[in-house]
Amino acid sequence: MMTVLDYQSSTRIVFGPGKVTELGNAARELSAQRVLVASDAGVIAAGHTARGIAALEAADITVQLFDGVKENPTTEQVDAGLAIANDFRPDLIVGFGGGSAMDCAKGINFLYSCGGKMQDYWGLGKATGPLLPMIAVPTTAGTGSETQSFALISDAETHQKMACGDHRAAFRTAILDPELTVTQPPRVAALSGFDALSHTVETFVTNKRNDSSCQFSREAWQRLAPNFLRVLECPDDIAARGEMQLGACLAGLAIENSMLGAAHALANPLTAVYDIAHGEAIALMLPHVVRFNGAQCDGWYHELLETAADDPNCPTGGAEALADFLQNLASKAGLPVKLNQCGVEQSRLPELADSAAQQWTASFNPVPVSPAELLKLYELAW
Repeated sequence: MMTVLDYQSSTRIVFGPGKVTELGNAARELSAQRVLVASDAGVIAAGHTARGIAALEAADITVQLFDGVKENPTTEQVDAGLAIANDFRPDLIVGFGGGSAMDCAKGINFLYSCGGKMQDYWGLGKATGPLLPMIAVPTTAGTGSETQSFALISDAETHQKMACGDHRAAFRTAILDPELTVTQPPRVAALSGFDALSHTVETFVTNKRNDSSCQFSREAWQRLAPNFLRVLECPDDIAARGEMQLGACLAGLAIENSMLGAAHALANPLTAVYDIAHGEAIALMLPHVVRFNGAQCDGWYHELLETAADDPNCPTGGAEALADFLQNLASKAGLPVKLNQCGVEQSRLPELADSAAQQWTASFNPVPVSPAELLKLYELAW
């Protein structure tokens, strides 16, 4: 049967080594004259942000840097960026870095353009008017935030992760330059890469899956699964890094069309309570979720694995083969595979399960989950 599609992306994707030099031209095409750049200390120290700023200034654009982005951006970081934006008065915002920088840029844009506080935008379609145009320059291959209209911002007081989504929050342009990912520490590459892999796996089976999302998930898996370990073993392999970056980008498009599932619902409380890195929390929980979903989704998992079946490093089969593959990847990447290795107390698992059940992504899991099912998954991972 022929697939029928009606899809239009909000984001122009520019990909290739050295493409960061085109940032100024991309901003000019959006009529920018004053640009706020949101970035983090690690990307700035690597010299990448300076290259982007130089490209903007070469296009006669006035630039202001906000360097206060940190991992898992909070309302405090967004408020700090907003203060700079209110003083500088930008007409375009650039998120330059990993998912945190891109999400923080979106958060600043919500508040600068529409007012209020970040909690006002928790949910879908809460923007009250147009947002400034934005450009994403990802320096990791992970979140796919560059092709999503969601910002994940944590409440600084409650530590609750808030998914704030609005089609107006999508980046107008995403510049993917794999050369910017070479300086990632191995741990960052492992965490971000595993996150990207999880997006292909979860989007392919959610209860919102559709022809568009499945096509993006398949294409993302074909690029990510064969190259995850390659990037860790050969960090200077630009071709492999490019495949990871494009795969993460495509997985972001899959999220935009499908959403995520129980693995992300289970991961968020681990980050909020124990400060476990997001990619690490995903690596701990995803194999167990795949096995749990397998009773209903084994055929879909089999279909996903078939898309990269010609690669000798990728598995074939269904849920068990996929779960084993993911667990093996995490182990080879030096990530923990048990919750008790991360300081998680067994006595707090019921509390974590209650919190996981309240996560938005839990509602999209193909097999319905309640606190009871989520507790069993935590126990398996413990």
